[in-house]
Amino acid sequence: MGKGRTVMEVGDDGVAVVTIVNPPANVITLDVVRSLKGNFEEALRRNDVKAAVLTGNGGIFSGGLDLSILRAIQKKELETIKVLFTSICDATDIIEAAEKPLVAAIDGLALGGGFEITLACQARISTTRARLSLPELQHGVIPGFGGTQRLPRLIGLTKALEMILVDASLFLLCHPLSKAIKAEEAHQLGLVDAVVSTEELLSTARCWALDICESRRPWDRALSKTDRLESAEEAREILNLARTQAQKQAPNLKHPLICIDVIEEGIVSGPQAGLQKETIAFQELILSNTCKRLVHVFFSQRETTKIPGITDLGLIPSNVRKVAVVGGGLMGSGIATAMILNHYPVILKEVDKKFLIAGIDRIKANLQSLVRKGKMTKEKYEKTLSLVTGVLDYEIFKEVDLQVFADLERHCPSHCILATNTSTIDLTLIGQKTNCQNRIVGAHFFSPAHIMPLLEIVCSKLTSPQVVIDLLDVGKKIKKTTIVVGNCTGFAVNRMFFPYTQTALLLVDRGMDVYKIDHACKEFGMPVGPFRLADLVGLGVALATGMQYLENFPDRVYKSMLVSLMIEDKRTGEASQKGFYKYDGKRKAIPDPDVMKYVEMSRSMTGATPDPELVKLDDEGIAEMVFFPVINEACRVLDEGIAVKASDLDIASIFGMGFPPYRGGIMHWADSVGAAHIHGKLSEWEVKYGQFFRPCSYLSERAIGGVPLSAPTEQAKARL
Repeated sequence: MGKGRTVMEVGDDGVAVVTIVNPPANVITLDVVRSLKGNFEEALRRNDVKAAVLTGNGGIFSGGLDLSILRAIQKKELETIKVLFTSICDATDIIEAAEKPLVAAIDGLALGGGFEITLACQARISTTRARLSLPELQHGVIPGFGGTQRLPRLIGLTKALEMILVDASLFLLCHPLSKAIKAEEAHQLGLVDAVVSTEELLSTARCWALDICESRRPWDRALSKTDRLESAEEAREILNLARTQAQKQAPNLKHPLICIDVIEEGIVSGPQAGLQKETIAFQELILSNTCKRLVHVFFSQRETTKIPGITDLGLIPSNVRKVAVVGGGLMGSGIATAMILNHYPVILKEVDKKFLIAGIDRIKANLQSLVRKGKMTKEKYEKTLSLVTGVLDYEIFKEVDLQVFADLERHCPSHCILATNTSTIDLTLIGQKTNCQNRIVGAHFFSPAHIMPLLEIVCSKLTSPQVVIDLLDVGKKIKKTTIVVGNCTGFAVNRMFFPYTQTALLLVDRGMDVYKIDHACKEFGMPVGPFRLADLVGLGVALATGMQYLENFPDRVYKSMLVSLMIEDKRTGEASQKGFYKYDGKRKAIPDPDVMKYVEMSRSMTGATPDPELVKLDDEGIAEMVFFPVINEACRVLDEGIAVKASDLDIASIFGMGFPPYRGGIMHWADSVGAAHIHGKLSEWEVKYGQFFRPCSYLSERAIGGVPLSAPTEQAKARL
């Protein structure tokens, strides 16, 4: 929070180059801002300085505001916020009002607060690899250093709203930077004035600054520009449309709407009024629960790479160069796609030519989808597809370094990692007939594997730390967020979420409507409810995994007949065009009244009677009944040491199951609700509906002792 600096060098041409130096990402800290302000003031005083250039060290302009500052403010260090805003406002005011021109020279990333500083400059020059973004909404705040006011004046209201608000929906997927503006687009928008090579960046920026100084180029002050702004009537229509879209994309969130109000204030009442409202809104939002939770998610994601007893051993990743995938079905083809998209050659093995062609076709379809969306050129498509080699035997497997496991020990070299994508089966059972259990590891991808951001790495007691290090490296290279967990049925993610569907089935047998439950879960913030999710994964898969849990956790599995009855009637989910919903050849899920007859049969067979109290539950009450058993199982996962850190389960719930990140993840949300409340409700439901809801000892002890559920156990403290 208090490190970093800027360095100023004045050349013979009279241009002062001010460089942000705060590796690795040149984030904006209080020290950086103070140093920046000091250098600007010096440059303005000195007679030998005609103009200035602002740039970043090490091939990156700035990664934005150091989020440790937000954490400090949230911990009641309120003096920090006053110093921060005074310093940054002073710096941007100096830049905007300076009598000497300042040009931003942008290489690499220019994000958030760093990007906002460039908007106060009189011009911006970038390299071809520059990426510009305002991701503040992902952290529960809005651009707070003038971005809401300067950006619309530079590129127009419509494009500015796209840049600022697009992340209102993106952070629901936790995929930051996926909509960063590239250099060429920024140039077309007028956001940067020229795009040059890295070698030419500083010399071009220096010349540009001198040209402005000597009136050969226009002197643009962003806050004074109005030529790009739409008319008042057009602006009103655009802003109202943006509000409608924001409410549709993120109905539980207020800060996107606050951001639109701030932008509107600047258009209606002028830029200074807009800046004032921006500052007030930013300061208030920093202390909001949404911001606290999203900042927690940000730091928790970083912590997933720190695994006690593995990443602290000084091991260096081996160079995995080739991957084999056994089976080209939905998951196998998705994993292969994820690998080739990140330049790994893949051998795809199938049992016969028909299945092999089908697997290759799935990979082609995955890549063609990227081409249609403009994310991949046809040339890149051909080059990427060429990395896949289809085979029907194991002869070529002697060359691979990573193998998605199918008991192929004798076909692979001794250094090959044997990784299984099973989502539930205990690794010990998978490897019990091999002599290389130290090389067996779980590499659990989530469907669709080339899109979903989580990779769950599962270690048995025999898995080598080196194997985990190697798989962590592969996960990083294929752009996955990884969590490392222990071995058990369902591992961490699927195990803690198996009650999600189980509870929903219990509620239906007790009289609740299938679609009311799904609606309540979506209102809570989930991308889909439990029944739509069952259709997506397939009811056959749901039943098979349910049997695994029944075998291993018989005391806490609800035995509904509903899924079995539907499968018997060939209602197997989206793939068959009918499950809990009907699809009519499209992905749109349509409620199906015919489902009710299966519900009635299930109720009859299980002897369950409708409960009028349950039927009257509102969305909040339904969400509690669905998610409190998930929290209960997550507590067991922590208690057993399957996961060491509660924050890992937060990340797993968000990236693997779509739990709303603005709630902070499953355990963070649980702490906000309170262990005592969760324990009380589960105990009440146990009396009414059976032992399925019985609180575990971990939850009971913490509810009684007033200890947060996310606080580490003594065992975890020893490991950490």
